[in-house]
Amino acid sequence: MSASDDERGGERRFNLTLRELEVLRALVEAGTATTAARRLGLTQPAISRALAQLEEALGRTLFDRSGGRLVPTTDCLIINEELGPIFAALERISRPEAPRQKGRGHAGRMVVAAPPTIAHRFLPSRVARFIKMNPDLEVTFEVVASDALITGVAEGRYEVALTDTVPSHPAVRTEVVLASEAVCALPSRHRLAAKDVIEPADLIGEPFVALTRRHSGRIAIDRVLERAGVTPSIVVETATAVSAAEFVAEGLGIALLNPFPIAHRLSPGVVIRPFTPAVSYRTSFLTPASQPISPAAADFIEMVHTELVDRFSPGALTQRR
Repeated sequence: MSASDDERGGERRFNLTLRELEVLRALVEAGTATTAARRLGLTQPAISRALAQLEEALGRTLFDRSGGRLVPTTDCLIINEELGPIFAALERISRPEAPRQKGRGHAGRMVVAAPPTIAHRFLPSRVARFIKMNPDLEVTFEVVASDALITGVAEGRYEVALTDTVPSHPAVRTEVVLASEAVCALPSRHRLAAKDVIEPADLIGEPFVALTRRHSGRIAIDRVLERAGVTPSIVVETATAVSAAEFVAEGLGIALLNPFPIAHRLSPGVVIRPFTPAVSYRTSFLTPASQPISPAAADFIEMVHTELVDRFSPGALTQRR
């Protein structure tokens, strides 16, 4: 590569504006240029222009157009994850109050909410750590179903929530922090455990542990199997990924699940394998759009986001075990 090529590469890598990155995050959260424009106080053509400039600067497609919505590509979701700590830092810098003294921590009250699987398998240790860092902060930790969680955030009853359900509520602000894809959970001695990748045809005739129809992950899984012409032999339906994995451990069947956050805490005798075609999940922080994010909530989001990026990359979630 010539020196001029290096220079052009450097320009492409760094010739980005804050506005373009704001547009990317708004589009990931909103899903449409119209909603993103409303959130940022811009016109729809301005949003489209900023996106085109960003895609040209990065040399890659960031969104696929599908049914009037903008669906982020894997590259886009990875970039959005990396931007999280940057925008959290900008949020802190722009706060009107004076910086806190080192070690003083937050005071007041903060309400954190999550659906059962994330609440039981991921958040407790992080909430505990944050409380220890902020002993004057009163924290309430709510465990609620996803639909009630979204309503609670929209109404301002929950200050911050972490969920893998993608809301379409105008009163909810969304920050995507992790992208993952469904894996197949199966007993370690199952014949399919010898395969590197599980496909829909492999499920034919296999006892299947399904999520209930009201679960946010069920619709996407049903759609993929239907397109492949596969009707799963369901032996039990259950409301959470945790209980589904336990049924797999008991030998009832196999299951397709979001690997976050259960992949690192499966029962002995359960293994996971990648599944294709991909069934995508997005884990997001939700905050009320009607009020600014509090300093405590912003710091909590940044702390958890940093750990998600460091420890729960897509490769780590689907690692053969």
